[in-house]
Amino acid sequence: MPIISPHLEDPTVDGRQSDQAMRVRRGIIKQFQELNVFFLPEFTLSTGRRADLVGVDPKGEILIVEIKSSVADFNADSKWAEYKDYCDRFYFATHPDVPADIFPDNEGFILADQYGCEIIREAATEKLSSARRKAIMLRFARSSAQRLTRFSLHEA
Repeated sequence: MPIISPHLEDPTVDGRQSDQAMRVRRGIIKQFQELNVFFLPEFTLSTGRRADLVGVDPKGEILIVEIKSSVADFNADSKWAEYKDYCDRFYFATHPDVPADIFPDNEGFILADQYGCEIIREAATEKLSSARRKAIMLRFARSSAQRLTRFSLHEA
């Protein structure tokens, strides 16, 4: 199944995300919009891995947010460490029913629900190289344009 389907009510939902993860995602996107940070959900990195949320802030810094909807979800996934090579700031995000102490103390941490979020622990900034930043920004721009094109064609 493709990552984006213009035939669904929410085309970024492909059935792999839990309802709880989708509520967390919505709250993060909604809150960060006020900070002028915009995300693409289910963004595919050059490694083929899909990050839950990849965003760009007004300074051009790249953020990755890895959403964990349960303790089991966190324990089953170790690929998140690879994401840190593709962003300036990395965050874990979850909802209030997941214990915060399972997340590494040295990573950014966001608590969210469907209405908004709060950054509990700011992420350390580790600047990307210029070449990596350019490659990610190009992929981000092309992915954004591709998604918009799909939606536009569906509307016609």
